[in-house]
Order: sequence, then structure tokens, then C-alpha cells
Amino acid sequence: QVQLVESGGGLVQAGGSLRLSCAASGRTASIYLMSWFRQAPGKERDFVAAISRSGGSTDYTDSVKGRFTIRTDNAKNTVYLQMNSLKPEDTAVYYCAASRGDTTRYGSSYDYWGQGTQVTVSS
Repeated sequence: QVQLVESGGGLVQAGGSLRLSCAASGRTASIYLMSWFRQAPGKERDFVAAISRSGGSTDYTDSVKGRFTIRTDNAKNTVYLQMNSLKPEDTAVYYCAASRGDTTRYGSSYDYWGQGTQVTVSS
């Protein structure tokens, strides 16, 4: 089993920045992909960004390209999501997810999920 714990959410004004962290523990050697998803009130959970454990491959949804950066620190078993130029439409609960496979954008492909962290962007 793998446990994921997110942190770093909060309230920020539009144009501001936040950095989310996701610390993984347990059988992390089985993980190939680490990702972030988000779910806004009344909406489905959507893919945000993914990174391979080696850090050599990343993927972003179009709406965050150029504003968000995902990176991994394997020594700490932690994945980060740096979010800049935040917009009110980025408001959501952000979830960290881990997969043993290489399919990035479908939530059903992921084996482990964190509990989520709230990000609220005020206008």
C-alpha cells in the first residue's frame, strides 16, 4: 500500500501563488506516475498535471500550462505543484494521486489517492 498526504492549500488572491506538496509513504517503489487532480464544487474531478517518478516526463492540462509546474523530489518521496498566476477558476479541492501504470489523465487509472487540500482563489 501507498499513503499520500497533501499539504499547502489555502486562500490566496487572484494573481498569487501557492505550492502544494504530496508526501508518499509505504511501497513507493511500485509507483510510476504521480499526479494532481482537482474538483470544483458541483463538478467532476479533473486532471491537472502528472510527472513520472524519474521526473523525465510531465503532462499538464491546457488551462494550467505556463502557470503551474509539477516536480518530484525522490529523496523525500514528495511531489510538488507550484501554482502561479492563480485565477478564481482554479478554486477547487486538489488531490494527489499515484499510479503503477503510465496513463496520465484518467482518474480511474490511479491506484492511490490523498485526502485532498482546499485551494481558494479570491477575485
